[in-house]
Amino acid sequence: MRLLIKFNLLLVLVFAVSIAITAYVAHGFLEQSAHDQVIQQARLMMGAAGGMRTYTSKQVGPLLAGYEDQTRAFPPQRIPAYSATEVFNYLRKDYPAYTYKEATLNPTNLRDRAEDWEADLIQEFRNHPELKERSGRRTTGDGESLFLARPLAAAPECLRCHSVPSVAPASMLATYGSDHGFNWKSGEVVAAQIVSVPVSVPEDMASSAFKTLLISLCGVFIFSLALLDLGLIVIVVHPVDRLSRMADQISNGNFHLQEIPAKGSDEIAQLARSFNRMFQTLTSALGSAGAQ
Repeated sequence: MRLLIKFNLLLVLVFAVSIAITAYVAHGFLEQSAHDQVIQQARLMMGAAGGMRTYTSKQVGPLLAGYEDQTRAFPPQRIPAYSATEVFNYLRKDYPAYTYKEATLNPTNLRDRAEDWEADLIQEFRNHPELKERSGRRTTGDGESLFLARPLAAAPECLRCHSVPSVAPASMLATYGSDHGFNWKSGEVVAAQIVSVPVSVPEDMASSAFKTLLISLCGVFIFSLALLDLGLIVIVVHPVDRLSRMADQISNGNFHLQEIPAKGSDEIAQLARSFNRMFQTLTSALGSAGAQ
């Protein structure tokens, strides 16, 4: 069985080198794949938020327009940004790591005011009108975060509330005041949709996939090694062991032996035939010598 041990050691060495190369290549691939998957999920969520914006603007807003008077509170549900943010908050029950914000340079609702890095994004969209999407990393107090951003330009219907205070609904002025959220211009980028997610999310996904890959590769290797060992024992080890035992007995003077079966045309069968011929020649030679 020493031949089998050597064969196994060789296979283990080859597997170790192969798995090291595979792990190096696969880890980077899995990290990129997880990153792309997270960004794609962010696109889907942003698309859902965008659909909610359109629905609110075209259907909900006109229905609630009659409530904009001084005797009733301003209904925020008619604002596309408010509706999109609220819908995303419901989505977060299934995707708690994701956050959504419609960062605005001059918002009506101050919760939407853009932070410094968000303002830089909006300015980048303004300076590059051809840029329709931006993704990247940023450092936060909780660690690194991925973000996906798209520009939001002021549509003509937005100016009904955001051009000048004198044309805005009285209930909106009563709720939010007249100091901010005005002087928007049609077609001008005034905000950005931003979906953020911690970098740990794709890293955890990649780590989990990497562990699964390694476990699968090790399982396949062990199963393959068992099959190879079985085949090696049947095809090589046992025939060679029979030859070894027969040669040992001949060297001890035992010539009353049966020839080794030699089936097939491989090297082991040829070796058995050669050994049988040698045994026959040696037996005949010794028989002739004894007769003389």
